[in-house]
Parts: sequence; structure tokens; C-alpha cells
Amino acid sequence: MDKIKDTRSFMRVTHRYLGFFLAGIMAIYAISGVLLIYRDTDFLKKENKIDKKIAINLSEKELGKELKIKNFEVEKKEGDVLKFKQGTYNTSTGQAKYTKKELPFVLDKMTKLHKSQSKDTLSPLNAFFGVSLFFFVISSFWMFNPKTKAFKRGIKFAIAGLVISVVLLFI
Repeated sequence: MDKIKDTRSFMRVTHRYLGFFLAGIMAIYAISGVLLIYRDTDFLKKENKIDKKIAINLSEKELGKELKIKNFEVEKKEGDVLKFKQGTYNTSTGQAKYTKKELPFVLDKMTKLHKSQSKDTLSPLNAFFGVSLFFFVISSFWMFNPKTKAFKRGIKFAIAGLVISVVLLFI
């Protein structure tokens, strides 16, 4: 019985202080997660006019990659000038004039945190955060005595959340 009490105490204390420690990180991930839902819209984005010189005679595919424009498509060509939805590119001079819609600096950095890959410097933070969230899932079952009504109701909610998530994955 003492071992169960010790485990429960350890889980509760660790859950509490890890929760306080991660509160700021969770706020950043929550905000960036919501922003990423609307990344295909212009929500909160501002328009930046860009005028830069790049390599000459780029193909349509190379140009889209160089300008970092998703779903890039040339609409028409007039002489040496390629016209696309966001602007123009002169194939003989390499001059590209276009507009790009981007999130404000801080919000952009937040979404990059959320989307980081293993090669990024923030990947250890993301891995730590993911493991910590999984610990929260497990340790939450030690927050209440299993014989209480709150615990039994909590199990039902946990199962409902799991089922709804799995169903939504396949819709």
C-alpha cells in the first residue's frame, strides 16, 4: 500500500511542477497550433512587397522553388517577362517583383517552433514537450483515488476523447 501511495504522490507532485514549468510552452504551442489550422488563409497575414535579383533563365519549377511560393504557376509570358499570380519575373535580367503574405515576425517564429523537424535546433525542445505531454496523460490517472466518482467519470471522458480522436483521424 505504501508503494501505491508513494507512486501516487510522485506522479501528483511531478505532474504539478512539470505543468507549471510547461505552462508557457503550452501557451505557445496552443496559439501556433490554432494559427496553423488557418495557414491556407490570409488570417493575420500582412502583404510584403519583394523586389530582388535572382538567377536568370529559371524554369517555372525552379522559379517557384527559388521564390518559395507554394503551388507556383506562371499565368502568361510576355517577351522575357513571366507573369504569375503574385508578381513578375524577367528571365533575361533575373529581376523578380512579387508580393508575399506572411504572418507577423513573432507569430511566424511561433509556427516554425510548432513545425520544426529533427534537423532543427528546436527539435530537442519539441521532443521534451511531446514526452512531457505523454507523461501528463499517464500521470493524470494518479490525480484521483480510483474508488471515487470523479475518477470513474474521468475514465469515461478519457475513453470518449480517445474514441472521438480515432474516429476523426479516419474521416
